[in-house]
Amino acid sequence: MKISIVVPTFNEGNNPAVVAETLIKVLHPLEFELIFVDDSTSKESVESLEHLCGEFPWVRYEHREHERSLGTAVVRGFELARGELIAVMDSDMQHPPELLKAMMAAAEIGCDIVIPSRFVPGGDDGGLSPSRKLISWVARVIGQATLKRVRSVTDPTSGFFLLRRSVVENVRLQPIGWKVLIEILVHGNYSRIVEIPYRFQPRIAGSSNMSLREQWNYLKHIFKLVVSSSEDRRKYVFAAVGISGVLVNMMVYVGLVKLHMDFWQAGVLAGAVAMVSNFALNDRLTWHDSRSTPGLKRFGKYVATSLTGIGIDTMVLSMLAYGMHVDYFIANGIGIFVAMIWNFYVNNVWTWKTEYREIEVALSCASSSADSDSLGAIRSMRSALTDRKWVVEE
Repeated sequence: MKISIVVPTFNEGNNPAVVAETLIKVLHPLEFELIFVDDSTSKESVESLEHLCGEFPWVRYEHREHERSLGTAVVRGFELARGELIAVMDSDMQHPPELLKAMMAAAEIGCDIVIPSRFVPGGDDGGLSPSRKLISWVARVIGQATLKRVRSVTDPTSGFFLLRRSVVENVRLQPIGWKVLIEILVHGNYSRIVEIPYRFQPRIAGSSNMSLREQWNYLKHIFKLVVSSSEDRRKYVFAAVGISGVLVNMMVYVGLVKLHMDFWQAGVLAGAVAMVSNFALNDRLTWHDSRSTPGLKRFGKYVATSLTGIGIDTMVLSMLAYGMHVDYFIANGIGIFVAMIWNFYVNNVWTWKTEYREIEVALSCASSSADSDSLGAIRSMRSALTDRKWVVEE
């Protein structure tokens, strides 16, 4: 089996039959299977799928009685699929099946995930209403701002993509709502992604399942992914540890002053206690999975980094307050912020030596729309991707 095409459905009427008939024209003579994971409440929709499976032996469906979620429907489709490649698309023809051969061509030259994008040269999201375009834009920006692996992908909330089976094998996917691709990008096993242009089409029938509930589910999904992804969670945990260090510093300082210690001595000792506290918490929480070097060596690097950060803070403060006459309070805040960025990134790459798998992201502007079923278009796709310089995201 070359490719399995997973299509989640919910009260789609005759749309699945249109998809099946189009795929016959697009993929012939390739061997493929079409899998519908159906959450319909409409008896007519279920009977339509039953009839479709009887007509075409390469069509399968599973009807779910007590679950209704596009994301989990796609994951169930992964479990049912038998192809070495798995494509996901909607049944409303907004995702043109004609792109599948171009997507397969990209996979054949070594791409692990292929994403038709509305936002690369040649793409278009004209099938969306202005309000849906705004919602889609906000969702993309939130995902790209909070999740590192999503940042270089122009269309991470797409419901149209192809991947190798190995990308999701032995990966526990628990999507909330409708955007399963964004979870695959965060947790999947892959090293090379390509985006190809496509034009988003108007629906042929039915109505969109978008709702305020689904938007809320998306926000919950993003939060869950940040919490479960160590590389995305680190910066937030580091900031929380930094705040706790300020509190420790102040409590120790006040206590020592009340014990009649000189102000400067109390300040130095309180700073040292806060530094040790911050190191212990960062070692235990922020970089708990990156402790490959001995603890004493990590502590020495942490102290050196922190002392350098203090120097950077002082330098920025002096430059702004004395050289540019910025308010001393604002200048100090900017100095602390710059030093915090220094401390995080140096500790990340030096003290704890965090290593990330390299992810390559490329954009192909080769023809991949109306003539994508032709041999010429597939050769064009292979040529464009083979010759293109890949962008490496560490």
